[in-house]
Amino acid sequence: MELRDQLQRKIVLNGVPQRVVSLVPSQTELLVELGLEETLVGVTKFCVHPIYLLNTKKIVGGTKQVHIDRIKNLQPDLILCNKEENTPEMVEALEKIASVHVSDINEIDDAFEMMLQYGQIFKREELTKTMVKSIQKKISVLKEANKRKPPKRVAYLIWKKPLMVAGKNTFIDTLLHLNNFENVFEEARYPVTSLEELKEKKPDLILLSSEPYPFSEKHFEFFKDIGAEIKLVDGEYFSWYGSRLLGAMDYFKNLNF
Repeated sequence: MELRDQLQRKIVLNGVPQRVVSLVPSQTELLVELGLEETLVGVTKFCVHPIYLLNTKKIVGGTKQVHIDRIKNLQPDLILCNKEENTPEMVEALEKIASVHVSDINEIDDAFEMMLQYGQIFKREELTKTMVKSIQKKISVLKEANKRKPPKRVAYLIWKKPLMVAGKNTFIDTLLHLNNFENVFEEARYPVTSLEELKEKKPDLILLSSEPYPFSEKHFEFFKDIGAEIKLVDGEYFSWYGSRLLGAMDYFKNLNF
């Protein structure tokens, strides 16, 4: 089988992969939802859905740093990466071990493309098509509901030291717009900011994500002088793609801010 990943890199596979290493938590979860758990031989320490994978699969490191020797010893026939989560140097090293598929997700359609590519790779075409259609239907319902929701200017915090936010050209930004939120940060990707700049941006709402930094209610006091409403949000629903989008649409529908 020959195909191209989302970076248009050519991948050659000798049949359906039977030994897979996934270095992207949301893509690990997708494989499990597609009934491919048995093919997983290695995952990262952040692949926590389902949580028992940390006890049943070989942990090969994180997303930015992995143990190349552990992956090599697993003898995978496919390694799953992501442009944002994993480094180009990592991908280059992994290509010496096995075929590497790299996803590139900024828009919801990118997530759909990745899911359908997995359907092709793992012979789960009908299941991935059904999953995509289900998510699309939920998105339509959410958009209709959000027509009655007034837009709000928001800042989405992902880290505390230093203060970092999700900016443009991110999947988080795409999902903010889906929820009728206007991102006050125009900078691309994940700019570092300050309390002073946050105050100058005059957001209506500050969203504190549960990941990658575990913000909680105890951090409300830190942001109180911004003069904005402060809410905690589930970071997985705002940043994970694949099958997680099914639950995300239900979560967004029930947001009361």
